[in-house]
Amino acid sequence: MKPISFKRHRFPAAVIRHAVWLYYRFTLSFRDVEELLAQRGIEVSYETVRCWTLKFGPQIAANLRRRRCLPTGRWHLDEMYVRIGGQKMWLWRAVDDEGEVLDVLVQKRRNKHAALKLLRRLLKNQGIHPETITTDKLASYGAAVRELGLKGVHRPGGMRENNRAENSHLAIRRRERKQQKFKSQGSAQRFLATHGPIYNTFNLQPHLIGRSTLRQFRAEAHRAWTAAAAAA
Repeated sequence: MKPISFKRHRFPAAVIRHAVWLYYRFTLSFRDVEELLAQRGIEVSYETVRCWTLKFGPQIAANLRRRRCLPTGRWHLDEMYVRIGGQKMWLWRAVDDEGEVLDVLVQKRRNKHAALKLLRRLLKNQGIHPETITTDKLASYGAAVRELGLKGVHRPGGMRENNRAENSHLAIRRRERKQQKFKSQGSAQRFLATHGPIYNTFNLQPHLIGRSTLRQFRAEAHRAWTAAAAAA
């Protein structure tokens, strides 16, 4: 992992890391983070917090992505409607069968070309060949998998079959409401590309495990964050 340089910043690296962690880990606005830091005696403006998240968030997310284990080969793909800057767009997302976010792509179209772009990114970046690709019944997926020679692993179905992807949209919807909708396609793509690896690291699914196991997983997640955000 690449160490991160916090040089020429007035605040210590620990404060910057904590502010970035608060923003991406919880459904908070920049002003919320400002208020939480103020309660600890750290006077920093919400605009400074915004600059920190833009600069350091992607670097930490990239380090987290490098240290994660390979996902499973059972992929679930789905697209959700979003309105960005008054324009109708589509958020294409891929998760594995354990809820790990594989990739997110904001696109203007809901067609074969858009489905192909997502699938090609997945095949290039995930490092494994899919065992199954579960989607809804959108015809664009069928056309895309046929072109890529993946028809044999494609599993089109309804909401029940693709429930894993449908449920994974909830975290994004919460952030969209908190931010009062995304402001541009580029800013939405940057935020979601950073949010995904951080979400994966701390998505421990406590309802499925006991308290002792949760403590172990939580400690490991924080160790991963500390290593990914280590100063140069």
